[in-house]
Amino acid sequence: MPNRNIDKKITLYRLFLGLLLVVALNGCIIGKNYQRPQVTVPGSWRIDEADARQVANAHWWEHFEDPVLNTLIQTALHQNLDLLRAASRVDEYLARYQEGRSDLFPQISGQAAGGRQRATKIGPVPLSPSIDPTSNNFLANINLSWEIDLWGKIRRLTEAARAEFLGMQEARNAVILSLVSGVASSYVHLLSLDRQLEISKATLQTRKDSVELFRSRFEGGLVSQVELLQVKSEYYATLALIPGIEASIAQQENALSVLLGQNPGPITRGKRFDELALPSIPAGLPSRVLEQRPDILQAEQQLVAANARIGAAQAHFFPAISLTGVLGTSSAELKNLFTGPAQTWNYIGSVAGPIFNAGKIQNQVRIAKAQRQEMLFNYFIAIQNAFREVNDALMAQHQTRDQLRSQEKQLESLKEYDALAWLRYDNGYTDYLEVLDAQRNLFAVQLACTQTKENLLHAMISLYKAMGGGWKNN
Repeated sequence: MPNRNIDKKITLYRLFLGLLLVVALNGCIIGKNYQRPQVTVPGSWRIDEADARQVANAHWWEHFEDPVLNTLIQTALHQNLDLLRAASRVDEYLARYQEGRSDLFPQISGQAAGGRQRATKIGPVPLSPSIDPTSNNFLANINLSWEIDLWGKIRRLTEAARAEFLGMQEARNAVILSLVSGVASSYVHLLSLDRQLEISKATLQTRKDSVELFRSRFEGGLVSQVELLQVKSEYYATLALIPGIEASIAQQENALSVLLGQNPGPITRGKRFDELALPSIPAGLPSRVLEQRPDILQAEQQLVAANARIGAAQAHFFPAISLTGVLGTSSAELKNLFTGPAQTWNYIGSVAGPIFNAGKIQNQVRIAKAQRQEMLFNYFIAIQNAFREVNDALMAQHQTRDQLRSQEKQLESLKEYDALAWLRYDNGYTDYLEVLDAQRNLFAVQLACTQTKENLLHAMISLYKAMGGGWKNN
């Protein structure tokens, strides 16, 4: 029978807590709910490229059509230490959100204890000889504590924690975007250096052959020593360029290895530099694709969190209502611990509110509002920077394409000039200075064409990054 009384009281206790939970979760919530700010969006880009219906392309780097680049990026996504650190931050903020959310519900804990003690027989109040100086004490309790979220303070803090968690996810996405862009840019630069080394070595071999030819002609009295020295000078000038390019290649391999999460070492190549595909831009990239940029999404979540903290700060103006209670048993004999007479319980409801705090709460609200305003400006700044970066990238790739076309035509002309200069020299119509001029210009423009194509590929990568991950062609 006693156990039935305990069960009945526990059931009533649960019903009471359930009723309070419903009241708390449906109570009023202080502060304004978040609304996305109005943003002025440009009608078009400065370089209008006319009507794409599209959004992000998760694997934009595949447009370069290099399987090795694809493999390198996948390796970086699994091993890069900065990305692993960002993922750990996401786990941390998920736990913070779940920890804060738990405050919405009653906190219940259990306690069990058992002990034995002996009282003194010769103390200030001597025990009667008939009383046993040793005694036992056993107890088992269920403790409950709960701050009833009547004004929405905990819900606002939970909302802020959730926004911070989502913002940290976007921070991780920003690391991913920077990592992929960095790997792609580093790989493109590495292939460009390979191509520059190839051009330099081919030019060096040509000039070495010229040195041998002119040495034979000088020994045969057909050319002057001045002409031989001119040829040697050009040979050594080209030879001096090669160690610098080779050092740059090694340094670039080391930098790319670190991005891959590996120790410095050689990097596998796929296609040659001239074989890399140039992605095409769909006509009319819409401004809305910027909504996928991680920095903009993170800035908005920071604004959501700051907005929620205003409500949490304002809730301190109102009384905090708390409920604590203990339900358990206590007995000197373990066998009687769970009997009716051993039952113990207590509960306390408390209301605590501010009376005078010298403006502390008002200033906390002011701080929260100022932080929201700061996050609002950060949001606008992120959007403005996004538009600037997209326009810069569009402009860069547009102008660089024009520059590359001009240089390729210049290169064709210089090849003809070089052939004609040799022909004129061999037939005695001109001196060797004309040949040197043709060779210098040809070598310089070959290197310039390679660097301009690299700049174009970098501009395309920057455009993908500025768009928050690229686009899909229709």
